Amino acid sequence: VVSLQTAFLFPRFIQMVFLIYSLVTEMQSAKGTELKRTKSHRTLWTIQPNGRLGNLMGEYATLYVLAKLNGQQAYILPEMHKHLSKIFRVTLPVIRQDVADLIHLREYALHDWMSPEYYNIKEKHIMFTGYPCSWTFYHNIREQILREFTFHDFIKQDVDSRLRRLKTDDRNVTFVGVHVRRGDYVDVMRDVWKGVLADKKYLRKAMDYFRNKYNNTLFLVTSNDMDWCKSHIDNFLGDVHFVGDGKEDSPANDFVLLAHCNHTIMTIGTFGYWVGYLIGGETVYLSNFTASDSTFLNVFKYEAAFLPEWIGIPADLSPLLR
Repeated sequence: VVSLQTAFLFPRFIQMVFLIYSLVTEMQSAKGTELKRTKSHRTLWTIQPNGRLGNLMGEYATLYVLAKLNGQQAYILPEMHKHLSKIFRVTLPVIRQDVADLIHLREYALHDWMSPEYYNIKEKHIMFTGYPCSWTFYHNIREQILREFTFHDFIKQDVDSRLRRLKTDDRNVTFVGVHVRRGDYVDVMRDVWKGVLADKKYLRKAMDYFRNKYNNTLFLVTSNDMDWCKSHIDNFLGDVHFVGDGKEDSPANDFVLLAHCNHTIMTIGTFGYWVGYLIGGETVYLSNFTASDSTFLNVFKYEAAFLPEWIGIPADLSPLLR
């Protein structure tokens, strides 16, 4: 015998189940179309979108590979799709935020590097968290990651035109993208992590490396502090172009331009890392930029952050002694 209260609640329960089933089986794909899912997709793996462009790329790539390793279906949330799909031809399907909110997702905190336990994750419904950005996750499927981060054609055409305008003659030019991270890191590295940022000396050494190795080099400088760059980077040879717009809330313009250069000079941060990783040319980076007892080293490993073939120039830590 069904009570009056049960009879009243039961239809609402059925409606909720039907709503969840309908929403889960009709996901918005990365191209904005509706993607029908079969009953075989009974799991949901996604990742919390944290940070700006470089962070989002690291999170996307990590989710992509962990799902593949464990035979699961990965989905991205609308916030991640909104930012990445403007620039790249990402293919992971999108799960609506209201659907994700209805599903009990277990939070799974990730290191910034690949760890053995990630090869055998048993949970069916996961929300990965953290700021993973390390080649150790996905370098063995690098070509797949590069395909995910393929630029839209209209972006390629625009940046090719911009690069042509920077050339002064018909000679072959070696473009070196330079990204100088400052902004909030100025205080954070000094006051929180016992570290330093790239200084004038580091940038000169890095640029001289490319000047000595390649003919007709042009350096394209971007930063979230272009005024600092213009006052600290020498342009005595006329081979430096300060092309960055310095807008942190719209980093795509700077990123796309740097990613179409031949080589990379990065300082610190995931933005510069991804430029170097996508290009595949030579990358020079700032190494040993924290004190040996910095707590930053609890969440960051140099060997996991920078590829072995990349060229590290040690930072000047003397400001930490003052």
